[in-house]
Amino acid sequence: MEDAKSNNSSGKKYDVENGSIIGDSNRVEICNSSSRRIVPEPVVAPSMETNMNIIQTYQLPLTKAKKYPAVQTLLLAYQSLGVVYGDLGTSPVNVFSSTRLANLTEDDLLGTFSLIFWTLTLLVLVKYVFIVLHANDHGEGGTFALYSYLCRHINFRSKLTIHNVRMESVEGMAYYSQAESGSPLRSKTKKFLERSCAAQNFLTFVVLLGTCMVIGDGALTPATCVLSALQGIQSLSPKITQDHVVFMSLIMLIALFTFQRCGTSKVSFCFTPIMLLWFATNVSVGIYNISKYYPSVLKALSPHYIVKFVSRNGKTAWNLLGAVFLSITGAEAMFADLGHFNKRAIQLAFSFVVYPSLVLSYAGETAYLVRYPENINNAYYSSLPKSVYWPMFVISTLAAIVASQSMISASFSIVKQSVALGCFPRVNIIHTSSKHEGQIYSPEINYILMILCVTLVLGFKGGVELANAYGVVVIWVMIITTFLTTLVMLLIWKANMILILGFFFPYTIIEGCFMTSLLNKIPQGGWVPFAISAFFLTIMLSWTYGRSKKNEYEADRKMSLPELNQMLSSYRAPGICFFFTDLVNGIPPIIRHYIQHTNSVRDIMVIVTVTTLPIKTVLLQERFNVGKLGSVEGVYRCLIQFGYKDSQSMEGDDFVTLMITKLQEQAESTTEKQKIDTAADRGTVFVLGRTILKSNKGWFARFTIDYLYRFLQNNSRPAISMLQIPPDKTIQVGMLYEI
Repeated sequence: MEDAKSNNSSGKKYDVENGSIIGDSNRVEICNSSSRRIVPEPVVAPSMETNMNIIQTYQLPLTKAKKYPAVQTLLLAYQSLGVVYGDLGTSPVNVFSSTRLANLTEDDLLGTFSLIFWTLTLLVLVKYVFIVLHANDHGEGGTFALYSYLCRHINFRSKLTIHNVRMESVEGMAYYSQAESGSPLRSKTKKFLERSCAAQNFLTFVVLLGTCMVIGDGALTPATCVLSALQGIQSLSPKITQDHVVFMSLIMLIALFTFQRCGTSKVSFCFTPIMLLWFATNVSVGIYNISKYYPSVLKALSPHYIVKFVSRNGKTAWNLLGAVFLSITGAEAMFADLGHFNKRAIQLAFSFVVYPSLVLSYAGETAYLVRYPENINNAYYSSLPKSVYWPMFVISTLAAIVASQSMISASFSIVKQSVALGCFPRVNIIHTSSKHEGQIYSPEINYILMILCVTLVLGFKGGVELANAYGVVVIWVMIITTFLTTLVMLLIWKANMILILGFFFPYTIIEGCFMTSLLNKIPQGGWVPFAISAFFLTIMLSWTYGRSKKNEYEADRKMSLPELNQMLSSYRAPGICFFFTDLVNGIPPIIRHYIQHTNSVRDIMVIVTVTTLPIKTVLLQERFNVGKLGSVEGVYRCLIQFGYKDSQSMEGDDFVTLMITKLQEQAESTTEKQKIDTAADRGTVFVLGRTILKSNKGWFARFTIDYLYRFLQNNSRPAISMLQIPPDKTIQVGMLYEI
């Protein structure tokens, strides 16, 4: 055996005496009573099946942002234009035409432009680009990433908490922040969150709500963008009716969602040139309009025009905020889509391409409207020079279709994070790039979004209700992001209190004003994204509740080593049994159930847990971490780690041969080695567990567990669905959990 002192770094290890994983170093240390072996291990991440009982831990070096070469960053910044900024970039088409202002004066237009400029600057450039993007979790963005980031520094113990996966044995890991230094407010806030289950459950609910709202916006954005783009074609001929527009929209939406399977890289390769052309032509038109109609329009960048506008118009100015907010719809996609690219690429693309283009586009429209205020209802197209009208119409139509992409990609990323944290039914996650782990595609989510989009288009047919629904939930996502980022600044970054308050209060006030204005849209169609969000929230809450009850049941009924040893004293059948389970902390009760109903177990039993790590590949020699399970004869514990691009095939002789080699390395005597060889010659069997939950409590628990959770469980992918296990050697064991 390799001596332990040959690898003395800090990380995590197996407590094989209890069948658990404990943490301390950057290696897996597998021990038994007489020997010790060090196995290098890059990462351990949670399986999709686990919530409470598996540890999400990463090597300390992985907590730092991955560095990309400058050329690759520039390439990612270029690609992000076609994925991240479609929705945000096409906002000049809708904003002024949605203001519904009458008897316009020059000061009204300058005040509106000033509102748009400072909304873009404060809520997008300052908040998202320079602050929120830094609060990512290993390169992933969105509300779940903020939540996961917080959970690595706060020990949440509530049973309903999504990320309740830390054990007492990992409390001292460097991965988890234990330092209590900082302001008294920080210490008190951390202790309050760690001790209050109500606060933890509230935070979990807020995160789930924000996540569902982003997914809901992901269903609404494509329908709205494609419909609004194609409605302009009716100006070609009076014979083109709204039904024709709806039919063409359906074809384009189906084509758009079908194209998603090609992956982020190929989608961006096709879409980015369109958006780059869109930004370039808008800058040209904006500069032309400024120079021709009102060269001094940029004076409205001064915020005193906002003060004058609000003081003069009062409630009208407040109502206008709902239209102004359309100028930043899609901003939340910058954070949610972060995993598809990287922080620096997102920052470069927005700061040097998107932001100046949008400012000049709005300035150009304002300059035109100062001269022709009567055309505000069709401000964007009216401001186009006649010589470029039809080319710009084609480009804007294509750009509006691209605008759908940001929220579709964001939905994939968010669902991936939700599945990994155990609060969403397992769906197929396909990694479309070997270079960027965050570039993914989910067929199930893609088709669910497509069905929702088609339903919305057929149901509303481009009416005003669909337009009113657009962007209504986005402000709530932004408010939740502000709240979570403030906690990050306080608890993790340990920022100066003045900076924290300077972030929290101004953005809460600004976003609160937008939120109250947008409430007016709810009765006129703004309820649609809330209904979609409620649908996904029901799924996530039901799944999270069911998972918490399942984990609670398993934690209370785990087998002890003496009990396992006693049960195995009966007849042992020849051969090797690989028993797959997602429970890392202890021995799952389904093994007791299996032994009781078969009255025997193979000479060699290996309890296997499979994890997929957030890295491309795991070296073959590091993929299998095997340890003997205490003093129980012939029973071993194995953690198998795959990278997201590794083939998870267990068919053929290669897997069994490698496992036999790993088992023999744990053998303490020649007799034990011979026993392993003999068992291998007698054949292998793969045992898979399937649990069914049944509630015996109140009507709410019965309805949630027996109907909602069981329906989701029956229609989700199995926990080991990615494994390629030989079907002719597979046994499935079912067990009823009565909770």
